[in-house]
Amino acid sequence: MSDFLIDLGQNPQARKWFKKLNLPIPLPQKLERAKGPSEERPLFDSDVVIGFGRGATLAKPLADMLTAAGANPHIVGDAARLDAFEAPGEAHGRPARHIDGEPPEGVKPYALLFDATGLENTSSLRELYDFFHPWTQKIARCGRLIVLGRPVGLQTTMASAATQFALSGFVRSVAKEVGRKGATAQLLTVDAGAEDRLAGVLRFLLSPHSAFVSGQCLDITAVAQPPKTSSWLRPLDGKVALVTGAARGIGKATAERLASEGAHVVCLDRPADDGPCSQVARAVSGSVLLADVSSPDAAQIIADGLRERGVDIVVHNAGVTRDKTITRMKPELWEQAIGINLTAVANITQTLLDEGLLRDEGRVICLSSVAGIAGNMGQTNYAASKAGIIGLVQHLAPTVADRGITVNAIAPGFIETRLTKAIPAVTREAGRRLCNLGQGGLPRDVAEVITFLATPGSYGITGGVLRVCGGSLIGA
Repeated sequence: MSDFLIDLGQNPQARKWFKKLNLPIPLPQKLERAKGPSEERPLFDSDVVIGFGRGATLAKPLADMLTAAGANPHIVGDAARLDAFEAPGEAHGRPARHIDGEPPEGVKPYALLFDATGLENTSSLRELYDFFHPWTQKIARCGRLIVLGRPVGLQTTMASAATQFALSGFVRSVAKEVGRKGATAQLLTVDAGAEDRLAGVLRFLLSPHSAFVSGQCLDITAVAQPPKTSSWLRPLDGKVALVTGAARGIGKATAERLASEGAHVVCLDRPADDGPCSQVARAVSGSVLLADVSSPDAAQIIADGLRERGVDIVVHNAGVTRDKTITRMKPELWEQAIGINLTAVANITQTLLDEGLLRDEGRVICLSSVAGIAGNMGQTNYAASKAGIIGLVQHLAPTVADRGITVNAIAPGFIETRLTKAIPAVTREAGRRLCNLGQGGLPRDVAEVITFLATPGSYGITGGVLRVCGGSLIGA
């Protein structure tokens, strides 16, 4: 879709007027998105600079993950931290280098990582500043910045709780500062006993597959049982995935990505969309299941259609908007939004669980929205349905965790689809700009996150809401 302001920024005369009016020239970075499926070494030959706060606890899992992924690790500060990198560095031919003092010439890091898990008082936050102050300006275009912390619930003092929660404000703010370079920043809080679950999440967030994810604070927990087997290459081989609303947009992109990682995709859409849905299914060597999710018997139709294969991954993507202010909204518009976006999700999921069709180590991924977090003018029905999705996910996740099933929600921001194309031009341009990266996302950006959450390596994340919004300035 054409981006009017970006196009305008290329015009020399328009650029002169931007300068005269003291306005920023709208030139968001072209994001570096992944061009194919997952790789064994997504960080091959990338410089990663790592800092450790006092009492840091994650040196070993970081060393194992970074060297196996092909990174060149550079350790800032305490040389004793090199010990954790020695064995994995030798095994993967990626010895760690020590940096003492100012950043040396020639090192332009793709990623900056800081282990803040041991910070226990507010004065220790200075270590966060001391690490990032000289390095942030050197981060590569479309680079990555990640801070690692511990959940506030693990803290035993007021000072340590305040210190760990301070990390979220830092990350959300620095994400806005590096966004002009197309770079992103995230906070990962690692629960006790979940250290071995860090690798899969880091691999995703450090890769180009996460290009439109920024300013997020994610909890890695030990809640769900670990998978019996997993692989970084074609991690969905042998899996069956159901994608609702698969005929176009985010659903189509999701079907393509899941299939590229080895899944057999069951493409579901309304009978009226048989043609485009069948085209998607053929393109990904999948199969077609036709049902209107808003119909009373939809859940049973879907269960019957999956009975022979069973299902490992359920992606609830089908949804509608029926926008009106509450005073002008007819009751049928309310019913349609709630029925399709929320009630159908609950009914289909419950039926698949009750009939034993969702296998152990399964994945349930539901589409929420930034509107469900922050609300939106004229979308009381839509926002209620998408907030309801978050409640559904938070309730269901712990009840199925002992089977290794994870349940998560994704909250997209402004994504370039046929729906956003119909938005008035001024509103559409504002929506594009109101994020750290200064541009709208693509359906594939959402599909990338869905695919990550569908893989065995994401088992440390459940009951969460992952925003795919480029660091939207709207909402939490």
